Amino acid sequence: METSSHVDRPLPVVLDEVTTALERLSEALSREDDLRMLMHQVCEQVVQAVPGLDEATVTLLDGGRPFTAASTSDLVARLDRVQYAAGAGPCLDAAATSRLVRATIQEAQDRWPAFGTESRAAGIGSFLSAPLTVDNEHYGAINGYSRQGHGFHELDAPLLALYSTAVETALRSHSMYLRAFKLAAQLRSALRSRAVIDQAKGVLMAVHAITADEAFRLLVAQSQRENVKLHALAERFIADLIASPSPTEAGSGEAV
Repeated sequence: METSSHVDRPLPVVLDEVTTALERLSEALSREDDLRMLMHQVCEQVVQAVPGLDEATVTLLDGGRPFTAASTSDLVARLDRVQYAAGAGPCLDAAATSRLVRATIQEAQDRWPAFGTESRAAGIGSFLSAPLTVDNEHYGAINGYSRQGHGFHELDAPLLALYSTAVETALRSHSMYLRAFKLAAQLRSALRSRAVIDQAKGVLMAVHAITADEAFRLLVAQSQRENVKLHALAERFIADLIASPSPTEAGSGEAV
């Protein structure tokens, strides 16, 4: 006879488990910058956080194409792929509608025949998917699988919604961190480029007794003639200057 994980787990215990799972997720975010590793942490912890969950996956959409970013087993990852191939299933519905989707195995067979049939054969009895939205371009669902036919009671749906909301907030922060990291890298590169261009300008000003604007125009003109980026030209100019036995000789090239 099937039994529910709720029977001997009072509400205070369940909420304590959810709190612990969220704390562990925060710890993972503070030390991990790989998205797939983060998604793996989410799968492991949501199983602990939500009573009735036996397995979990995270579906993300890339350019409208779904893929499983992480899963607790190959079995449920395969069932995700059955949904993707058929274009129908609880995780796709949750991602598309931004609504929580829950279903028994019988309901799954009625609504998503291919997925329901494969899931029954795999011994899965219930499904619960919560939408996951990072930003306008990145979204998906957290998907719960249970081997019990009545594995998701009324308490479970709000808990998964609570956990997915916390995950969304964390992922948005992570996404902002990655964008900031990328911007910082671009700024560092721009500053390095600016520094070497300023060095080249300084040499030209000293060698040719010209102004900063005139030196810059010389560099731009040479860059256009050779069809190379300005910072690449400046880097080569400084490298040639360092390698030359005489700064005067190095500064008396074609245009620079």
